[in-house]
Amino acid sequence: MKKNRTFHKKKIWVVFLCCILMMAGLIGRLVFLMCFRSDYYYEKAKDLHERERDIKAARGQILDAKGKVLASNRTVCTISVIHSQIKEPEKVIALLTEKLGMEEAAVRKRVEKVSSIERVKTNVEKSVGDAIRECNLAGVKVDEDYKRYYPYGTLASKVIGFTGGDNQGIIGLEVKYEEILKGEPGKILTTTDARGVEIDKLGETRQEPVEGKSLLISLDANIQEFAQQAALKVMEEKQAERVSILLMNPQNGEIYACVNVPEFDLNEPFTLTDEMQRQLKEELQQTENSSGSRKKTEEQLKQEFLNQMWRNPCLNDTYEPGSTFKIITMSAGLEEGVVSPNDQFYCPGYKIVEDRRIHCAKRVGHGAQNFVQGAQNSCNPVFIEVGLRLGVERYYKYFKQFGLLTKTGIDLPGEAGTIMHQMKNMGEVELATVAFGQSFQITPIQLATTVSSLINGGRRITPHFGVAVLNPDGTEGEKLTYPVQEGIVSEKTSREVREILETVVSQGSGKNAKIEGYSVGGKTATSQTLPRSANRYISSFLGFAPAENPQVLGLCIIHDPQGIYYGGTIAAPVIRSIFENILPYLGIEKSAAVSEKDADTASPVQ
Repeated sequence: MKKNRTFHKKKIWVVFLCCILMMAGLIGRLVFLMCFRSDYYYEKAKDLHERERDIKAARGQILDAKGKVLASNRTVCTISVIHSQIKEPEKVIALLTEKLGMEEAAVRKRVEKVSSIERVKTNVEKSVGDAIRECNLAGVKVDEDYKRYYPYGTLASKVIGFTGGDNQGIIGLEVKYEEILKGEPGKILTTTDARGVEIDKLGETRQEPVEGKSLLISLDANIQEFAQQAALKVMEEKQAERVSILLMNPQNGEIYACVNVPEFDLNEPFTLTDEMQRQLKEELQQTENSSGSRKKTEEQLKQEFLNQMWRNPCLNDTYEPGSTFKIITMSAGLEEGVVSPNDQFYCPGYKIVEDRRIHCAKRVGHGAQNFVQGAQNSCNPVFIEVGLRLGVERYYKYFKQFGLLTKTGIDLPGEAGTIMHQMKNMGEVELATVAFGQSFQITPIQLATTVSSLINGGRRITPHFGVAVLNPDGTEGEKLTYPVQEGIVSEKTSREVREILETVVSQGSGKNAKIEGYSVGGKTATSQTLPRSANRYISSFLGFAPAENPQVLGLCIIHDPQGIYYGGTIAAPVIRSIFENILPYLGIEKSAAVSEKDADTASPVQ
């Protein structure tokens, strides 16, 4: 009996002790939750009783060099529904179907979906949003936000780029400067009861969005528009596939215009151009007639055509530059001292390199000439000889020194690199063809940047559009800067290159770029695309003015022109017409000395 009583006492104490421990644990847990986890559960409770809707921030504007707005915002609306607050679902479905122009089934699916908030349609015109709001139907929310708007439509479309439905940059400057332009979205908070019904007395609280900063760029809408018109004109006249024009300041790398016609409408970026729609139909017909097992869908093909339409050939694509590249060979030869302006050459119409006979454009030859005359005549044998004198190793040294084997660093996405022979695979034949601009490929922006650096005194500049970041109130927030590499050639070599290229325009193959009262330097080019048997050509001209102190450089590239295709005949006049208009616009005055020189060399009237 005694043992049983002792056992029962122990059992009671054990139970009591367990209860004490459990109470202590519960109290400890309660203290932990109340003191250390209160913020967490407060947020959880808020989540249960709050409905959150985003407010898009207004993106910063993109402004041209003169302050013209190239990319702005237009007020639109986002229409949403909150399922738990809808009292008359059929009325809501009917209203949204009518006002939004959507299929009833699509609207019904969103209205009947059990979710905290369901977005029905974005980028709705403000007038439509206002009409829906005035109906005052429970559970329907109309929030104002922004849609990107481009006042000039197709102007510089492949440079400016565009945004998607979420207002996020997709291509061009819009995506490159996304972090600067995007701003910070705001929120609308609505308090509800446990059933999800909005509590009227508490209403809505707003966290206001922060507007994005604006971007001031070097591109000038007036210059871009004129260059775009000039490109369209020559494309139509020559029935060319496409035309690209670059205009930049060779002293600091600022780009005044970057044209790639045909351009596309930035306000309708997912609509193919007429020509591309025609090509898409042809491709679809070929796909339907194809017996291959793997066929692309219309959606896949359309996306491929859209990607092609959005590409900026000035930096996304490479091409054989042809004789404009002779400027690089000239600069390397003069800098290394393997050639001088008065060196004598003889052109029989070809040059034999190893076992290959490489022809000059003039098959009968240019005969005896000095180096300057060889440049004026764009004589292939002369530049082959300069390349051979340099040799592979020294030629490669200048490729690197001039920056040709690295990208320019332009402030646009997707820049392509130079496609060049590896030094170990480069024999004398490859060296000879590269010396006059064939058998390799570079981008137009690389060519323009490298030549700019060779004629500005030897400073490798970085091509760019971004000039400054502006605060929402219009004040300058940050001046954008870019790398400059000094001494890629000597000032003496740079001056000699400018002087030789001035004679190419005043006396040689570039005479169609000559402008009365201005000294213009430049180089023509006509290259044949692969396969050579297709007889497709690329005609181009690179020019700059004033020749003695270049302030603007222009490059015009015409792809697959029909009929006469020589760069000096069809591309040089395009740059001349642009320079005639933009040089006075940029405040570059005519030179009296040049005008007198023009008068002295003018042909007498017959």
